[in-house]
Amino acid sequence: MSVISYREALNQAMREEMERDANVFIMGEEVGYYNGAYKVTQGLLQRFSERRVVDAPIAEMGFAGVGIGAAMVGLRPIIEFMTFNFSLVAIDQIVNNAAKIYQMSGGQFNVPIVFRGPGGPAVQVGSQHSQSLETFYAHVPGLKVVMPSTAYDAKGLLKTAIRDDNPVVFIEGETLYNTTWEVPDPSAGEHLIPIGKADIKREGKDITLIAWSKMVWTCLDAAKQLSADGIECEVVDPRTLRPLDVDTLAESVRKTGRCVVVEVGWPVAGFGAEVAYQIQRHCMDSLDAPVERVTSDDVPMPYAKNLEDEVQPQVKDVIAAVRRALYLD
Repeated sequence: MSVISYREALNQAMREEMERDANVFIMGEEVGYYNGAYKVTQGLLQRFSERRVVDAPIAEMGFAGVGIGAAMVGLRPIIEFMTFNFSLVAIDQIVNNAAKIYQMSGGQFNVPIVFRGPGGPAVQVGSQHSQSLETFYAHVPGLKVVMPSTAYDAKGLLKTAIRDDNPVVFIEGETLYNTTWEVPDPSAGEHLIPIGKADIKREGKDITLIAWSKMVWTCLDAAKQLSADGIECEVVDPRTLRPLDVDTLAESVRKTGRCVVVEVGWPVAGFGAEVAYQIQRHCMDSLDAPVERVTSDDVPMPYAKNLEDEVQPQVKDVIAAVRRALYLD
Protein backbone atom coordinates (compact mmCIF):
# COMPACT_ATOMS: atom_id res chain seq x y z
CA MET A 1 0.00 0.00 0.00
CA SER A 2 1.15 3.53 -0.76
CA VAL A 3 -0.17 6.80 0.64
CA ILE A 4 -1.14 8.95 -2.35
CA SER A 5 -3.40 11.91 -2.99
CA TYR A 6 -6.96 11.78 -4.28
CA ARG A 7 -5.65 13.51 -7.43
CA GLU A 8 -2.94 10.90 -8.00
CA ALA A 9 -5.42 8.07 -7.44
CA LEU A 10 -7.70 9.37 -10.19
CA ASN A 11 -4.74 9.82 -12.52
CA GLN A 12 -3.58 6.26 -11.85
CA ALA A 13 -7.06 4.91 -12.53
CA MET A 14 -7.30 6.59 -15.93
CA ARG A 15 -3.75 5.70 -16.91
CA GLU A 16 -4.26 2.03 -16.04
CA GLU A 17 -7.58 1.80 -17.87
CA MET A 18 -6.20 3.55 -20.96
CA GLU A 19 -3.28 1.12 -21.02
CA ARG A 20 -5.65 -1.80 -20.56
CA ASP A 21 -8.21 -0.78 -23.22
CA ALA A 22 -7.37 1.19 -26.37
CA ASN A 23 -11.02 2.27 -26.65
CA VAL A 24 -10.74 4.50 -23.56
CA PHE A 25 -10.08 8.17 -24.28
CA ILE A 26 -10.40 11.47 -22.43
CA MET A 27 -12.01 14.67 -23.68
CA GLY A 28 -12.54 18.00 -21.96
CA GLU A 29 -11.34 21.54 -21.48
CA GLU A 30 -7.58 21.80 -20.84
CA VAL A 31 -7.18 18.07 -20.19
CA GLY A 32 -4.15 17.80 -22.49
CA TYR A 33 -1.49 20.46 -22.71
CA TYR A 34 -2.55 22.11 -19.44
CA ASN A 35 -2.76 18.70 -17.67
CA GLY A 36 -6.29 19.44 -16.47
CA ALA A 37 -7.61 22.38 -14.46
CA TYR A 38 -6.84 20.43 -11.26
CA LYS A 39 -3.91 18.46 -12.78
CA VAL A 40 -5.82 15.19 -12.63
CA THR A 41 -4.86 14.33 -16.23
CA GLN A 42 -1.20 15.26 -15.75
CA GLY A 43 1.13 13.34 -18.05
CA LEU A 44 -1.59 11.51 -19.96
CA LEU A 45 -1.18 13.52 -23.17
CA GLN A 46 2.52 12.67 -23.31
CA ARG A 47 1.74 9.00 -22.69
CA PHE A 48 -1.25 8.54 -25.00
CA SER A 49 -1.07 11.35 -27.62
CA GLU A 50 -3.66 13.86 -28.86
CA ARG A 51 -5.68 11.03 -30.35
CA ARG A 52 -6.73 9.81 -26.90
CA VAL A 53 -6.38 12.95 -24.75
CA VAL A 54 -8.47 15.54 -26.55
CA ASP A 55 -8.51 19.22 -25.64
CA ALA A 56 -12.06 20.42 -26.31
CA PRO A 57 -13.32 23.96 -26.84
CA ILE A 58 -15.43 25.66 -24.17
CA ALA A 59 -18.59 23.91 -25.37
CA GLU A 60 -19.82 21.37 -22.81
CA MET A 61 -22.98 20.53 -24.74
CA GLY A 62 -20.84 19.83 -27.81
CA PHE A 63 -18.14 17.60 -26.36
CA ALA A 64 -20.60 15.74 -24.10
CA GLY A 65 -22.58 14.94 -27.23
CA VAL A 66 -19.45 13.83 -29.10
CA GLY A 67 -18.65 11.53 -26.19
CA ILE A 68 -22.12 9.98 -26.21
CA GLY A 69 -21.89 9.34 -29.95
CA ALA A 70 -18.46 7.77 -29.50
CA ALA A 71 -19.78 5.53 -26.73
CA MET A 72 -22.63 4.35 -28.96
CA VAL A 73 -20.18 3.01 -31.54
CA GLY A 74 -17.96 1.14 -29.09
CA LEU A 75 -15.50 3.59 -27.54
CA ARG A 76 -15.30 4.35 -23.81
CA PRO A 77 -15.07 8.12 -23.35
CA ILE A 78 -14.15 9.90 -20.14
CA ILE A 79 -15.66 13.38 -20.38
CA GLU A 80 -14.14 15.84 -17.94
CA PHE A 81 -16.07 18.91 -16.88
CA MET A 82 -13.83 21.62 -15.45
CA THR A 83 -16.38 21.71 -12.64
CA PHE A 84 -19.76 20.02 -12.40
CA ASN A 85 -21.35 23.45 -12.33
CA PHE A 86 -20.55 23.53 -16.05
CA SER A 87 -22.32 20.21 -16.58
CA LEU A 88 -25.54 22.22 -16.47
CA VAL A 89 -24.65 23.48 -19.94
CA ALA A 90 -24.64 19.84 -21.09
CA ILE A 91 -27.54 18.57 -19.02
CA ASP A 92 -29.74 17.91 -22.05
CA GLN A 93 -27.11 15.55 -23.47
CA ILE A 94 -26.61 13.80 -20.12
CA VAL A 95 -30.25 13.46 -19.13
CA ASN A 96 -32.07 13.19 -22.46
CA ASN A 97 -29.48 11.24 -24.42
CA ALA A 98 -26.91 9.39 -22.29
CA ALA A 99 -29.46 8.23 -19.72
CA LYS A 100 -32.17 7.20 -22.18
CA ILE A 101 -30.56 5.83 -25.35
CA TYR A 102 -30.25 2.25 -24.08
CA GLN A 103 -33.97 2.02 -23.29
CA MET A 104 -35.15 4.03 -26.29
CA SER A 105 -33.10 1.88 -28.65
CA GLY A 106 -34.56 -1.31 -27.18
CA GLY A 107 -31.13 -2.32 -25.90
CA GLN A 108 -29.40 -1.90 -29.24
CA PHE A 109 -27.01 0.80 -27.97
CA ASN A 110 -25.07 0.86 -24.74
CA VAL A 111 -23.57 4.17 -23.64
CA PRO A 112 -20.38 3.31 -21.70
CA ILE A 113 -19.35 6.86 -20.79
CA VAL A 114 -18.02 8.54 -17.64
CA PHE A 115 -18.79 12.19 -16.95
CA ARG A 116 -16.25 13.25 -14.31
CA GLY A 117 -14.88 16.36 -12.64
CA PRO A 118 -14.96 18.31 -9.39
CA GLY A 119 -18.22 19.16 -7.66
CA GLY A 120 -19.46 20.79 -4.50
CA PRO A 121 -18.21 24.01 -2.91
CA ALA A 122 -14.56 24.95 -3.33
CA VAL A 123 -13.13 28.05 -1.60
CA GLN A 124 -14.34 31.52 -2.53
CA VAL A 125 -15.34 30.82 -6.12
CA GLY A 126 -18.82 32.34 -5.88
CA SER A 127 -22.34 30.96 -6.02
CA GLN A 128 -22.23 29.84 -9.68
CA HIS A 129 -19.20 27.63 -9.00
CA SER A 130 -20.11 26.26 -5.54
CA GLN A 131 -23.09 24.00 -6.12
CA SER A 132 -23.70 20.37 -5.18
CA LEU A 133 -25.61 18.90 -8.09
CA GLU A 134 -25.59 15.20 -7.26
CA THR A 135 -29.30 15.25 -6.48
CA PHE A 136 -30.05 16.41 -10.04
CA TYR A 137 -28.37 13.35 -11.55
CA ALA A 138 -29.36 10.80 -8.90
CA HIS A 139 -32.97 11.67 -9.76
CA VAL A 140 -32.55 10.33 -13.32
CA PRO A 141 -33.07 6.62 -14.13
CA GLY A 142 -30.41 5.40 -16.53
CA LEU A 143 -27.54 7.19 -14.79
CA LYS A 144 -25.22 5.90 -12.08
CA VAL A 145 -23.90 8.51 -9.63
CA VAL A 146 -20.60 8.04 -7.81
CA MET A 147 -19.08 10.36 -5.17
CA PRO A 148 -15.86 9.00 -3.60
CA SER A 149 -14.52 10.56 -0.41
CA THR A 150 -11.00 9.06 -0.31
CA ALA A 151 -8.14 8.30 -2.69
CA TYR A 152 -8.74 4.57 -2.09
CA ASP A 153 -12.36 4.86 -3.19
CA ALA A 154 -11.61 7.31 -6.01
CA LYS A 155 -9.24 4.94 -7.78
CA GLY A 156 -11.25 1.76 -7.34
CA LEU A 157 -14.56 3.34 -8.28
CA LEU A 158 -13.23 5.24 -11.30
CA LYS A 159 -11.71 2.09 -12.76
CA THR A 160 -15.03 0.31 -12.29
CA ALA A 161 -16.95 3.24 -13.78
CA ILE A 162 -14.80 3.24 -16.92
CA ARG A 163 -15.54 -0.46 -17.44
CA ASP A 164 -19.28 -0.05 -16.84
CA ASP A 165 -21.53 -0.30 -19.89
CA ASN A 166 -23.81 2.44 -18.56
CA PRO A 167 -23.35 6.21 -18.24
CA VAL A 168 -21.72 7.12 -14.92
CA VAL A 169 -21.74 10.58 -13.35
CA PHE A 170 -18.53 10.63 -11.30
CA ILE A 171 -18.38 13.69 -9.03
CA GLU A 172 -15.07 14.35 -7.31
CA GLY A 173 -14.83 16.48 -4.17
CA GLU A 174 -13.36 19.80 -5.27
CA THR A 175 -11.60 20.29 -1.94
CA LEU A 176 -10.39 16.68 -1.69
CA TYR A 177 -7.75 16.57 -4.42
CA ASN A 178 -4.85 17.07 -1.98
CA THR A 179 -6.16 14.69 0.70
CA THR A 180 -4.24 11.43 1.06
CA TRP A 181 -5.15 7.82 1.84
CA GLU A 182 -3.63 4.38 1.52
CA VAL A 183 -4.14 2.87 -1.94
CA PRO A 184 -2.95 -0.55 -3.16
CA ASP A 185 0.15 -0.38 -5.36
CA PRO A 186 -0.46 -1.09 -9.06
CA SER A 187 1.94 -4.03 -8.77
CA ALA A 188 -0.46 -5.63 -6.27
CA GLY A 189 -3.05 -6.28 -8.99
CA GLU A 190 -6.42 -4.80 -9.88
CA HIS A 191 -7.99 -2.37 -7.44
CA LEU A 192 -11.70 -2.34 -8.28
CA ILE A 193 -14.60 -1.29 -6.05
CA PRO A 194 -18.12 -2.30 -7.10
CA ILE A 195 -20.59 0.49 -7.79
CA GLY A 196 -23.46 0.35 -5.32
CA LYS A 197 -21.54 -0.80 -2.24
CA ALA A 198 -21.29 1.46 0.83
CA ASP A 199 -18.32 1.50 3.19
CA ILE A 200 -18.13 1.89 6.97
CA LYS A 201 -15.42 4.50 7.52
CA ARG A 202 -15.61 4.31 11.33
CA GLU A 203 -17.19 1.71 13.63
CA GLY A 204 -19.46 2.92 16.42
CA LYS A 205 -22.37 1.82 18.60
CA ASP A 206 -24.33 4.91 19.62
CA ILE A 207 -25.41 6.63 16.41
CA THR A 208 -24.94 6.34 12.64
CA LEU A 209 -23.66 9.26 10.58
CA ILE A 210 -24.33 8.89 6.85
CA ALA A 211 -22.36 11.21 4.56
CA TRP A 212 -20.63 11.27 1.18
CA SER A 213 -17.74 13.12 -0.47
CA LYS A 214 -16.20 15.90 1.67
CA MET A 215 -18.83 15.51 4.39
CA VAL A 216 -17.35 12.12 5.30
CA TRP A 217 -14.29 13.99 6.56
CA THR A 218 -16.47 16.43 8.51
CA CYS A 219 -18.29 13.51 10.14
CA LEU A 220 -15.03 11.74 11.01
CA ASP A 221 -13.80 14.93 12.72
CA ALA A 222 -17.10 15.23 14.59
CA ALA A 223 -16.95 11.57 15.61
CA LYS A 224 -13.47 12.06 17.01
CA GLN A 225 -14.62 14.98 19.16
CA LEU A 226 -17.74 13.14 20.33
CA SER A 227 -15.67 10.12 21.28
CA ALA A 228 -13.97 12.23 23.93
CA ASP A 229 -17.43 12.63 25.51
CA GLY A 230 -18.10 8.90 25.39
CA ILE A 231 -20.30 8.98 22.28
CA GLU A 232 -19.19 6.49 19.61
CA CYS A 233 -20.41 7.35 16.12
CA GLU A 234 -20.47 4.95 13.19
CA VAL A 235 -19.64 6.81 9.95
CA VAL A 236 -21.06 5.21 6.80
CA ASP A 237 -20.14 6.42 3.32
CA PRO A 238 -22.57 5.33 0.57
CA ARG A 239 -19.84 6.06 -2.04
CA THR A 240 -22.48 5.77 -4.76
CA LEU A 241 -25.84 7.52 -4.59
CA ARG A 242 -27.37 5.64 -7.49
CA PRO A 243 -27.54 2.73 -6.96
CA LEU A 244 -27.77 3.30 -3.21
CA ASP A 245 -26.67 0.51 -0.87
CA VAL A 246 -29.67 0.73 1.45
CA ASP A 247 -28.87 -2.63 3.07
CA THR A 248 -25.55 -1.46 4.54
CA LEU A 249 -27.01 1.86 5.70
CA ALA A 250 -29.99 0.16 7.32
CA GLU A 251 -27.86 -2.49 9.00
CA SER A 252 -25.83 0.23 10.69
CA VAL A 253 -28.91 2.14 11.87
CA ARG A 254 -30.53 -1.03 13.22
CA LYS A 255 -27.38 -1.51 15.30
CA THR A 256 -27.17 2.05 16.66
CA GLY A 257 -30.86 3.03 16.74
CA ARG A 258 -30.19 6.61 15.68
CA CYS A 259 -29.15 8.37 12.48
CA VAL A 260 -27.88 11.73 11.22
CA VAL A 261 -27.61 12.33 7.46
CA VAL A 262 -25.05 14.98 6.47
CA GLU A 263 -24.76 16.55 3.01
CA VAL A 264 -23.26 19.75 1.64
CA GLY A 265 -26.20 20.25 -0.73
CA TRP A 266 -29.30 22.33 -0.14
CA PRO A 267 -32.08 21.05 2.15
CA VAL A 268 -35.13 21.21 -0.17
CA ALA A 269 -35.40 17.92 -2.11
CA GLY A 270 -31.76 17.14 -1.26
CA PHE A 271 -30.49 13.60 -1.57
CA GLY A 272 -30.33 13.36 2.19
CA ALA A 273 -34.13 13.41 2.21
CA GLU A 274 -34.14 10.23 0.10
CA VAL A 275 -31.65 8.61 2.48
CA ALA A 276 -33.77 9.61 5.47
CA TYR A 277 -36.87 8.14 3.80
CA GLN A 278 -35.10 4.84 3.14
CA ILE A 279 -33.86 4.68 6.73
CA GLN A 280 -37.29 5.24 8.25
CA ARG A 281 -38.83 2.77 5.79
CA HIS A 282 -36.37 -0.02 6.59
CA CYS A 283 -35.55 0.77 10.22
CA MET A 284 -38.77 2.13 11.76
CA ASP A 285 -38.88 -0.51 14.49
CA SER A 286 -35.22 0.10 15.38
CA LEU A 287 -35.19 3.91 15.49
CA ASP A 288 -35.11 5.47 18.95
CA ALA A 289 -35.32 9.02 17.60
CA PRO A 290 -36.28 10.80 14.37
CA VAL A 291 -33.64 10.90 11.63
CA GLU A 292 -31.74 14.20 11.74
CA ARG A 293 -30.48 16.00 8.61
CA VAL A 294 -27.60 18.45 8.34
CA THR A 295 -27.33 20.44 5.10
CA SER A 296 -26.01 23.70 3.76
CA ASP A 297 -28.25 26.72 4.29
CA ASP A 298 -30.98 27.28 1.74
CA VAL A 299 -29.18 30.14 -0.03
CA PRO A 300 -26.80 30.64 -2.97
CA MET A 301 -23.20 30.34 -1.77
CA PRO A 302 -21.76 33.67 -0.55
CA TYR A 303 -18.30 34.75 -1.67
CA ALA A 304 -16.99 36.06 1.68
CA LYS A 305 -15.03 33.32 3.45
CA ASN A 306 -16.69 33.76 6.83
CA LEU A 307 -20.16 33.57 5.27
CA GLU A 308 -19.13 30.65 3.06
CA ASP A 309 -18.12 28.70 6.17
CA GLU A 310 -21.33 29.68 7.95
CA VAL A 311 -23.49 28.37 5.11
CA GLN A 312 -21.84 24.94 4.85
CA PRO A 313 -22.16 22.15 7.44
CA GLN A 314 -19.36 22.31 10.00
CA VAL A 315 -18.23 19.90 12.69
CA LYS A 316 -20.20 21.87 15.29
CA ASP A 317 -23.40 21.39 13.26
CA VAL A 318 -22.91 17.63 13.10
CA ILE A 319 -22.21 17.47 16.84
CA ALA A 320 -25.37 19.50 17.56
CA ALA A 321 -27.46 17.11 15.41
CA VAL A 322 -25.97 14.07 17.17
CA ARG A 323 -26.81 15.55 20.56
CA ARG A 324 -30.39 16.24 19.42
CA ALA A 325 -30.77 12.66 18.17
CA LEU A 326 -29.44 11.35 21.50
CA TYR A 327 -31.80 13.67 23.43
CA LEU A 328 -28.86 15.31 25.14
CA ASP A 329 -30.05 18.86 24.33
